[in-house]
Amino acid sequence: MQIELIETFLDLCETRSFNRTADRLGVTQSTVSGRIAALERAVGARLFARSRAGTELTTAGLRFEPHARGLRHGWSEAIHATRTTGIGAATMRIGIQHDLIDSRFTELLAAFRATLPGTAFFIEADYSAQMCADIISGVEDFAILFSPRQHPDLHFETVGEIAYLMVSTETDRIAAVRPETYILGNYSPAFAHSHAALNPGLTAVSLSIGQNAAMVSLLRSLGGTAYVLRGSAGELTRGGGFRLVADAPPIPQTVFAAVNMRNRHRSAYRRLMRDLSAHLGFPAPRRSGRASPADRSAGSVPAAR
Repeated sequence: MQIELIETFLDLCETRSFNRTADRLGVTQSTVSGRIAALERAVGARLFARSRAGTELTTAGLRFEPHARGLRHGWSEAIHATRTTGIGAATMRIGIQHDLIDSRFTELLAAFRATLPGTAFFIEADYSAQMCADIISGVEDFAILFSPRQHPDLHFETVGEIAYLMVSTETDRIAAVRPETYILGNYSPAFAHSHAALNPGLTAVSLSIGQNAAMVSLLRSLGGTAYVLRGSAGELTRGGGFRLVADAPPIPQTVFAAVNMRNRHRSAYRRLMRDLSAHLGFPAPRRSGRASPADRSAGSVPAAR
């Protein structure tokens, strides 16, 4: 099976540009053209129509697309099934947003292991955009993230909410926060949107960072003011030298679980979602984004980053 033909076809379905697909896959445009031509010969139909207006799927291409997604997922599952952990256990590859690796993470991992005792867990901290891509490609099975990416192969459910609070070495009143010593958190698109609406005078700053642990380190070394996770805010203020900016509104951040659409009803994944919701003190998971015509969940979701 030449899986690169399927991967190229599906990427071209997204970009509708041979040049962009070539750039994204790290190959030449002629290679992309050759792969599409080979796939069209194999299926016996023309899949794309090229014109001055761009590249569009033909009727045959539209019919082939969902089957191509199934082939890609099946290939990923087949490769996954042949891997061995060295201990004969099933494997679950989980991505998690950097800011969710906290002192209570071991509790979540213990819950996962108790729920799926015959499973070997491989966990990697990452950012939402990469985790979404890894779920699509089959590199990861399950992801815990901030920013869903709308895609036919992805299914998201809301599993919890965390909050960022403003702390400062200089003041406990937001009116006294100085932009020149303010460090802007760039934790997610949702956070950035809320922050801009709440604090429009604190967006044009000279320093910004997108990870809570790094933000805490910067504050300890440089001083100043910034939003950090609620737990980090408590640690900083208890340790002395920091004050909570009491009249700065907390900024909530929704937490999502992501799986491949084909896994959304599987028992193991449902059980992990329940564990995750309980860990975050949230009700049972609820669907949070339209993932396919067959499973229309609520509303739209923000783009991943």
